[in-house]
Amino acid sequence: MLDPQTDGVAVVIVAAGRGERAGQSAEGPKQYRRIGGRAVLDRTIAAFRDHPAVGRIVVAIHPDDRMLFRDAVADPGRQVSLVHGGASRQASTRLALENLAEAAPAHVLIHDGVRPFVDAALIDRVVAGLAECDAVLPALAVADTLKKADGAGLVVETVPRAGLFSAQTPQGFSFAPILAAHRRADAAGLADFTDDAAIAEWAGIPVRIVAGAPDNVKLTFAREIAMADERLGTAQTGFPDVRTGNGYDVHSFGPGDHVTLCGVAIPHDRALSGHSDADVGLHALTDALLATCSAGDIGTHFPPSDMQWKGAASHIFLEHAARLVRDKGGRVANVDVTLICEAPKIGPHRAAMVAAMAAMLGLEAGRVSVKATTNERIGFVGRREGIAAIATASVVYPGAVPA
Repeated sequence: MLDPQTDGVAVVIVAAGRGERAGQSAEGPKQYRRIGGRAVLDRTIAAFRDHPAVGRIVVAIHPDDRMLFRDAVADPGRQVSLVHGGASRQASTRLALENLAEAAPAHVLIHDGVRPFVDAALIDRVVAGLAECDAVLPALAVADTLKKADGAGLVVETVPRAGLFSAQTPQGFSFAPILAAHRRADAAGLADFTDDAAIAEWAGIPVRIVAGAPDNVKLTFAREIAMADERLGTAQTGFPDVRTGNGYDVHSFGPGDHVTLCGVAIPHDRALSGHSDADVGLHALTDALLATCSAGDIGTHFPPSDMQWKGAASHIFLEHAARLVRDKGGRVANVDVTLICEAPKIGPHRAAMVAAMAAMLGLEAGRVSVKATTNERIGFVGRREGIAAIATASVVYPGAVPA
């Protein structure tokens, strides 16, 4: 990791927007609204101020917001300074970078002021990435099916999501190249870049992706701010609403040349029999997720009597369950699948299974577990007649269980 004493990691926090999509509030723009008793921006600044790799912090605010900032951030710390932002996020970022130009830190992290749940581990990953390249982007693999529509709102195609990621902040850069890129874009009259990684791409700076964090959400709409307030209030008013679901599935062997387990096709002398692709791991995990929100089981949503699911890939079932969880405000904390079989060997494919399920659920790999065991030659599994799977999912829902 970079040494902040010798390499200098500065931070720019962009907080000059008006936040119209969040609606009007007596507290002011969304970065000044209270969640869990503290302003969003106060929590964001504290996440960086308390991190050992961070030196100077520059916050870009609207010229009219100095009093709001003073009231919201009572003790910003000596390392925090303010600049007036510009007419756009891009302009505000450039002005904050110019403020740092005289000191010229080696590296800078640029972060949205309304992402208050950034954590130390994510900051660590971005800073560590800067030891190897000039631009680092935290991102999550896209889990939802993507559609492209025409002007009338009619779907014209389904966009393949392989290789697609949802960008987050903080985005990390070597300071001199990103400042030069912002200056070039400004001189060229280009003002429509949606993030700083896009400016780096335009300037020819290679951008490397590191794992983002599912909790590192951007608070854009009033509902999201209310949910964040409820989430933080849980810690003070009761026990968090954490629910655990279990799932079990089994499929027998039939003719074939491979099995599909946890989204990965594995060569084998037989296949698993089932109405879909018979992926016992994903079927068990689908039931586990559905259990956390009392949404029945996989057969409720995808009955085997419905021929449209014949031969279907089981990621469809798991992603459907994950959407139901998200629609109810749930955040998947971790998932665990145990495969029970005598063959094939699971170990060589475990990393691919973890990566596949992480992409399906929009989780970082560290929140996905795959294990395997045999049945010690006992029972139908021991006789190699089929494969079983047990899955567990933990999901955090809004609100609290009264203490």
